[in-house]
Amino acid sequence: MRRGVLGVGLVLVAAAGAGWAVYAKLDSNITTDEAAAAELQRYENERPTSLVRDARNILLIGSDSRAGSGNRRYGRDSGTERSDTTILLHLSAGRRSATAVSIPRDLMVNVPRCRSDDGSRSEPMFAMFNYAFQVGGSACTIRTVERLTDIRIDHHMVVDFHGFKEMVDALDGVEICLAKPIDDKAAKLRLPAGKVTLNGEQALGYVRARKTLGDGSDTDRMDRQQRFLAALVNKVQSNDVLLNPVRLYPVLDAATSSLTTDPALASLRGLYELVRGVRDIPTERVQFLTVPRESYIHNPNRDQLMEPAAERLFERLRTDTPVEVVDSSGMRQGPPGLLSHKSSHAWGGKSDGKWSEGSTEPTPPPPTFRGNTAAENPCG
Repeated sequence: MRRGVLGVGLVLVAAAGAGWAVYAKLDSNITTDEAAAAELQRYENERPTSLVRDARNILLIGSDSRAGSGNRRYGRDSGTERSDTTILLHLSAGRRSATAVSIPRDLMVNVPRCRSDDGSRSEPMFAMFNYAFQVGGSACTIRTVERLTDIRIDHHMVVDFHGFKEMVDALDGVEICLAKPIDDKAAKLRLPAGKVTLNGEQALGYVRARKTLGDGSDTDRMDRQQRFLAALVNKVQSNDVLLNPVRLYPVLDAATSSLTTDPALASLRGLYELVRGVRDIPTERVQFLTVPRESYIHNPNRDQLMEPAAERLFERLRTDTPVEVVDSSGMRQGPPGLLSHKSSHAWGGKSDGKWSEGSTEPTPPPPTFRGNTAAENPCG
């Protein structure tokens, strides 16, 4: 009996030691963005104030850095980075919904005075949005977004090409559906029509390709990125990943290894606190859209905000008001409970444009924005 008890004790100690080793490895994978934290603290007095307790706004930045052996095949390392993709992710209070808003890299914005890697400070400039990351990294990008939207950024994450590929490969690929074949030499991408499971290399080519897919615009590319992210959310939320430690560990290892985050998220505990409620959000409440934009008045190859639609979106995110998205046909895609018909809105609860009986004034319809949800299945 003593030998049996001793054996069980040794097994438990070994298991605890192995568990601690795994935790320590994953925890140490994450890179802390200390420089951004210091820079943001310097400008704390000019930053927006959070209006809704427990709601969170996270800026997701995809870096186009070619540094490192895993990224060199995508071009020469020029020593500078730009934000290839930037997404403002809003998590509602109570984690009832998640709204991901793509910000075009060619959007013309006011970039503030920012600190560069060499310690020098740039001059304020009206420039394309991705210039902010190039001149001042994540801190400059965050300050630019906050000035543009008046939304407080609570956290940020930066991932590069290699990290993105590793994440997709750790999931054993992500399935998408293509209406027609793809043969893009620039992206080194050749895929058949129909259902296709993309590995990391193919996924990177799919979300980055621009000139030969769709209409060649950055808007079309962002739509494609959003559809891919919706498929990625579905894959991660599936039980065969989240409830299978053998499959979950490589995903966590790849995810943590690829991340540079603010200090509050730079640990497994910090990430867990952020995502533990997110995993229960229904896919129909995980929404993707692009900030309302139009061609820049002085250069059709650049973008500018489309007003007042953009400000209406920013106001809803600031105040944690539900955002409703519709697809290209006008059919509602957002959380249930707002409207159940096409985007010809109801007034006072009726769809014929008349006031409700007993009403003294019409109820203004909520604005809608073109987008999609993670529940949308393009393969039918």
